[in-house]
Amino acid sequence: MERILVIKLSALGDIVQAEGAMHDIRLHHPAAEITVMTTPAYRRLMERCPWVDRVFVDQRDSRFRLDRMFALRKRLRQEHFALVYDLQQVGRTDFYYRWFLQGTPWVGGAPGSSCCCRRPADRCAADHLAICLQQAGVPVAHSLHCDVSWMADNVDDILERADLNSPYVVLIPGASADHPEKRWPHYPELSEALLAQGLRVVTAPGPDEMELCRSVRGDMLLESNGRYLNFFRLAGVLKKAAFVIGNDTGPTHIAVHLQIPGLALFSEHVPATFTGIQHGRFTWIEQSNLADLPVAEVCRRIAPLVQNIY
Repeated sequence: MERILVIKLSALGDIVQAEGAMHDIRLHHPAAEITVMTTPAYRRLMERCPWVDRVFVDQRDSRFRLDRMFALRKRLRQEHFALVYDLQQVGRTDFYYRWFLQGTPWVGGAPGSSCCCRRPADRCAADHLAICLQQAGVPVAHSLHCDVSWMADNVDDILERADLNSPYVVLIPGASADHPEKRWPHYPELSEALLAQGLRVVTAPGPDEMELCRSVRGDMLLESNGRYLNFFRLAGVLKKAAFVIGNDTGPTHIAVHLQIPGLALFSEHVPATFTGIQHGRFTWIEQSNLADLPVAEVCRRIAPLVQNIY
């Protein structure tokens, strides 16, 4: 049996953007055993992915820890992979090619690899991966049309506790704590405007967003024990949403690749089209300083998009 390695280490938004490429790889190698190499944070997510058979966990140890690098090289070489698709394409995975698996056919960005396809600075991951796969002879049917519906767990119990038996709008006011410029600060005012229109408003905070979401009026969806939702339960809530409004953050990109309609708010930190948002049903607003984006403008943009919810 042919054994293939797919490398996708992180982060959440990038992983969901690579789902379509994994789907195309599976269709191109229907009889192969496909292993995905990822980090501990995304092990369970990749175990759920229907396009791979096994998960190989990379702890991402420092490359100065030679003992761990030698151990990782030994583990990889013992797998006897016939082909590697590097969907991460960063310095770390280039290092893996040069020092661990040089000589193994390699599709990625590493100089000298059998199919070298470097990502330009202005191209989103989905567009780039589609080009790489085409250069490697892989037919591209899904790379630009990701659908992570397989992530979504049943959340009827959560919706019943909140009495959410009518369409609802999900607000995603959080973003990486390392990038506060990605957080639009006016979600409390937006929630009031949406509620005044008779819309149901919900949030589903991550572990560091509880206080932030308490400032947003509406239903905050948590597990029955008060804990935040995991990836799969969050995807379940998003999949049943009528509309989603969020910042440039992982949960927003899950919604994009669930093919849910929505609006995303971007600062000048990164162009919206660099994130692959154009391959879903979202529209977006780009503002150099998100704090200067008025609630009235957001309401104006979403008005024609939510008018037929009920």
